[in-house]
Amino acid sequence: MTRIDYRLNALVDAGLSDIGPLAELAQAAARNGATLIQYRDKTASTARMIGQAKAIAAALDGTGVPFVVNDRVDVALAAGADGVHLGADDMDAQTARRLLGPEAIIGLTVKNTADAERAGRAPVDYACIGGVFETLSKVNPDPPVGIDGFARLRQALRALNPALPVGAIAGIDLSRIPAVIAAGADGVATISAIFRNRDVAQATAAFRTAVDAALAGRAAA
Repeated sequence: MTRIDYRLNALVDAGLSDIGPLAELAQAAARNGATLIQYRDKTASTARMIGQAKAIAAALDGTGVPFVVNDRVDVALAAGADGVHLGADDMDAQTARRLLGPEAIIGLTVKNTADAERAGRAPVDYACIGGVFETLSKVNPDPPVGIDGFARLRQALRALNPALPVGAIAGIDLSRIPAVIAAGADGVATISAIFRNRDVAQATAAFRTAVDAALAGRAAA
């Protein structure tokens, strides 16, 4: 499996298409501090998703930033992405690993204790806990776990797989980065706070700086 730098996961969601081409948004984030790019589209056809994923992969070529596709192992394979991010209702991680191979990146969403126990034992490269806070970027029937809930789930993952990088997602802005890092996050995932900013490059750089500062502060404590 692959060691992932999860400090800043920039999610390029299909809903951002009103801002500009997703491939250009992904490239701007990758060039300004994102350490992982994820493409998410819950409604497009398979053919459209493959085309979009190929465009994003091409835009990221040479940046050194890995690229994963949300939910869809078939799209990741067809587009030559580096891996997938899977939810509880998606393909299981063991099957995804068999299809994608040992070098592919596989991440899992963790929303509750059952998810944490599954992720801690699965052949995955990272987990992302959330939603931590309320968010407008995705319809989420589950209530936010909050900082305390995040810390509990993070501890459950650490007990099963101490080396597994773990991120926080949903409602993360600059002001909340120190709290989620202090609670055990190795990084954060974000959509709107970066891509709906008037200056995507500047917003990405600010997030990366804040994450790095929070991680350094935790290490020094």
